[in-house]
Amino acid sequence: MAEYYGRPLPRLAYDAVVTALGYSALLIGVLALGLVAGYRLAVTNGRSRRTRPTGPTVAELLQRLVHTSSNGIVVLNSFGDVVVHNPRADELGFIRDNRPDARARKASEQALKTGKPVPVDLSPLNRDEPHGRSPAAVLGEVRPLGDGFTVVDAADESEAVRLEETRRDFVANVSHELKTPVGALALLAEAVLDAADDPEEVRRFSNKILHESTRLGTLVSELIALSRLQGAEPLPELSSVDVDDVVEEALGRCRMAAESAGIEITLDEASGLCLEGDRTLLVTALSNLIDNAISYSPDASPVSISRRFRDDYVEIAVTDRGIGIDPADQERVFERFYRVDRARSRATGGTGLGLAIVKHVAANHGGEVKVWSKPGTGSTFTLRVPRSPENGAARTTESAPVREDHSEGDTEDRAERGARGARTVETGGVR
Repeated sequence: MAEYYGRPLPRLAYDAVVTALGYSALLIGVLALGLVAGYRLAVTNGRSRRTRPTGPTVAELLQRLVHTSSNGIVVLNSFGDVVVHNPRADELGFIRDNRPDARARKASEQALKTGKPVPVDLSPLNRDEPHGRSPAAVLGEVRPLGDGFTVVDAADESEAVRLEETRRDFVANVSHELKTPVGALALLAEAVLDAADDPEEVRRFSNKILHESTRLGTLVSELIALSRLQGAEPLPELSSVDVDDVVEEALGRCRMAAESAGIEITLDEASGLCLEGDRTLLVTALSNLIDNAISYSPDASPVSISRRFRDDYVEIAVTDRGIGIDPADQERVFERFYRVDRARSRATGGTGLGLAIVKHVAANHGGEVKVWSKPGTGSTFTLRVPRSPENGAARTTESAPVREDHSEGDTEDRAERGARGARTVETGGVR
């Protein structure tokens, strides 16, 4: 480099050229190092983007879990203030205006002291207050989370409490109903022993013993039937059942009761309809409706039965001209052991379970039972069960109609249809 085209260069120019070349090499090295570092950084970022999950974070999932929980969840700090809570806690009512129920705060203090979960009852104290809550029973647990935080986890247990009350009432009712005939049998047996020398008295008390024992047997049988219908025991395999056969068999079961009371039972024309269900249960349900109509009707008054196809349901209606049912009692007549007229029911040997059985038979078949009644006029109970596919093009005309909107004279019209246009069926005294 000391020469340039054969000429010697000055020393200063030589140094300048060397310095420029050195800086150029340094710049090239820095650029190369930057390119390598950038490439490695890009590769690293690409890998991290490929390995990073694309969904919500764990914190977001936890927040969603808390807010969608069916339980009311509240997190409290060491001062008893609300840190976070979900909407369900507001619905259950133990959070008001972002302030916890005093019972929850007290349980939180206890949990912080002991370090153990504390059960707490957060049921409403006054359901009549302006902001009263609908749940009847709210039960929860307060658990320590550490660092002075606690969580209140509460659920609506109203249904469980209601079922437990129902179970207790059922056991009490069964005990009372069983005690009556058992006590009567004991007293009647003593009377028979005391009247051993009087054949007439022995015969009279023996007939009463037979009556009470029959009533006791009926009560036990209906309790067993109701228990099976309400339990987890599945229905037998369903099959196509002829409606007319069900009506005829149910009439046969009620023949003696109708004869004794002089009740005339009238039928509409044979329908030719079919049901999808269990024949034995359907006959039991319908015979209970007929027996109920006989029991609550005056002697020698008419009872009518009509059948029709409507909205893919087969309806069987039983109409009487009995004492009728007050509107306040119409929803309760399907409860176990509920009687509109207790004195009359006991006189006829009723158990108070017949309509409850009808309700559960209808429900287990995917249907329902309806009631229309007016005190002093009579009642109409309608059993509705889905039709069988075999009905095919079954008639949809409403012959012998079961009207939804009953007028005052509707029950009389039903009872008289058998005498005018309906078929009167001879069933050995029951027509």
